[in-house]
Amino acid sequence: MANSAGSKKRARQAIQRRTRTVALRSMVRTYIKKVKAAVATTDYDQAQAAFIKAQPYVDKMVTKGVMHKNTAARIKSRLNKQVFALKG
Repeated sequence: MANSAGSKKRARQAIQRRTRTVALRSMVRTYIKKVKAAVATTDYDQAQAAFIKAQPYVDKMVTKGVMHKNTAARIKSRLNKQVFALKG
């Protein structure tokens, strides 16, 4: 348990950051699921629209420090590959 004032403040900040991070991560996972669901319907236009909508949120996770840039790049690459496979 935190004893000093500084460590109590750090504990409060950690709780706030965690709730923010959990919310952001949940939101991005929802967007990813929407893209995968659109891919499952084999409708290219719908999947492309869902991917375009999800892309900035994945990028925002990197700038917020929630996700590593390579992880975001890998997620976007895999989703884009799945969407593009519907076209051809």
